[in-house]
Amino acid sequence: MSFLVLLLMIWVEKMSAWRRRIQHDGPWLRQLARVENGASSASLAWGGLFWLVLLPVLLLGLLILLLKPLAYGWLLLPVHLAVLVYSLGRGDLLAALGPLRDAWRRGDGQAVYHVAERDLGLSSADERGLLLDVQGYLVWQAYQSFFAVIFWYALLGPLVALAYRLLAMTAEHAREPGLRERADRLRHALDWLPARALAASFALVGNFVAVGRALLQDLLSWELDAPRLVASAGRAATGLPEPTLDETGVASLDELWQLLVRAAMLWYAVFALWTLLL
Repeated sequence: MSFLVLLLMIWVEKMSAWRRRIQHDGPWLRQLARVENGASSASLAWGGLFWLVLLPVLLLGLLILLLKPLAYGWLLLPVHLAVLVYSLGRGDLLAALGPLRDAWRRGDGQAVYHVAERDLGLSSADERGLLLDVQGYLVWQAYQSFFAVIFWYALLGPLVALAYRLLAMTAEHAREPGLRERADRLRHALDWLPARALAASFALVGNFVAVGRALLQDLLSWELDAPRLVASAGRAATGLPEPTLDETGVASLDELWQLLVRAAMLWYAVFALWTLLL
């Protein structure tokens, strides 16, 4: 059933408006505000994670246990699908990059810096640094929005996929430093394995030698965070040229996107083979 859910998730994401309806974060954000306003700073870090992450995961686990004996388990299909779609990242990555790509293609340097800061929250002193940041943003957002979620869903099911998204939302939206730090730490642990799986995928569908040369020494390092790892692996796998403020800069984003698409196809092929062999 897991592979069927993964296929249906692609349909929901690409060909329907269900994703926007399912990804309704209002109740969770209100719960975050209540937790931050109602708890002392000493008890907020772990207690907040209980209310914001662990409790929803436990309730989902209870629902799955109740539905599993019914209708031969087929009632779990819509639950798995809804949880997986909710656990995906927020927004449309290609749409977010659209204005920046247009400005970069025109060679309008002032518009590029303005759009990058307005839409992506990125700023840099020079065009080379900015394009490197945008490339890293593209790969990281694709990873945390899609690859990390389907990795944990395929490996351990919907509970861990939901926990990953709730930790990511806590790290992004929490105002309290202690709560945000704990969420970041736990998310780093959940990112360690899928980030390296994606880097290995980049090597298989891209330039294997270049990825190995760039990451071999630090691949197993606990200190190397996922954003730097996947960005470095993506750039190495595509062999991108020196960043410039022209059509070449836009082309580098297209090459990275095609690399991500090939990696996604590889993952789905592996999941399909795994399903057949189990």
